[in-house]
Amino acid sequence: MSVVNAAGLGLLGPARDRTAELRSLAEEAAVALEGAPAEEIARWAAETFGDRFCVTSSMADAVLAHVVSRVAPGVDVIFLDTGLHFPETLKVRDTVAATLPVNVRSIRPRLTVGQQDGEYGPRLFNKSPDDCCFLRKVEPLERALADYDAWAAGLRRDESPTRANTPVVTFDAKRGKVKVNPIAAWSQADVDAYISRWNVPVNELFKKGYTSIGCWPCTRRTKAGEDPRAGRWAMFDKTECGLHT
Repeated sequence: MSVVNAAGLGLLGPARDRTAELRSLAEEAAVALEGAPAEEIARWAAETFGDRFCVTSSMADAVLAHVVSRVAPGVDVIFLDTGLHFPETLKVRDTVAATLPVNVRSIRPRLTVGQQDGEYGPRLFNKSPDDCCFLRKVEPLERALADYDAWAAGLRRDESPTRANTPVVTFDAKRGKVKVNPIAAWSQADVDAYISRWNVPVNELFKKGYTSIGCWPCTRRTKAGEDPRAGRWAMFDKTECGLHT
C-alpha cells in the first residue's frame, strides 16, 4: 500500500501551501487506509509526521495510547486536565505515564476552577456547558496542538450517531491539522478484546455503570439500552464537548 507521506513538510513555504499539503495527505490516506489495522494507521501517522504527531486521550482507557506506543514508542500523549476529572480518570493517566513508553503531557486550562467561578460565576457547567467546555477543554487543546501537524483521537463509529461516519484519517479544517482515528472502525467487542489481550489500563468507573466518562459534573451512569454517550450532559441538548466538532 502506497500512501503519500509528509517528509519535507518543514521545507514548505507559505502557510497556505502547508495547509494544502496536509489536506492532500489526509484525503489520500483516508482512502488508502480505510479498512487497515489500527496499528498500520498509527504507524503511517508516526512515520509521516514524526515528532509533529501526538495522541490525545481522555484516559477512559489507554487503548489508543497503547496501540500507538507499539509502533511509535515515546509518542506524546495529550491529556486535558480540566480540574474536574474523577479520581479514577487521573489514576489511569498516572498509570499510563508510569507503565507505557509514552510521554504524557497534562494540559491545564488558563483558569483554575476557582478562578473560573470568580470570573463567570460558580458552576458554569450547569449554566452554560458549552462555555465551560471551551474554557476547560477546547482552548487548552488548541494550545496543546500548536506544535503538531497531526493528532490521533480515540473516536469510534459505534459510539453514537454523530460519530457513525468517522473517517480513519481526515483534515481538521478548523485547526489546519490532520486528524487520525486509528480505532474508528472498532466495536466495543474489539476494544474489550484488546484490553484483555494486552492488560491495558481501564477506568474503574466502567465497572460502576458508566459507559462514557468525562468531567464529574457532566457525567452520569447510563441505563440499559441507552446510547453509550447518553450519560454525558444528560440535562442538555449537547452530545460533544467541542473537541471533535
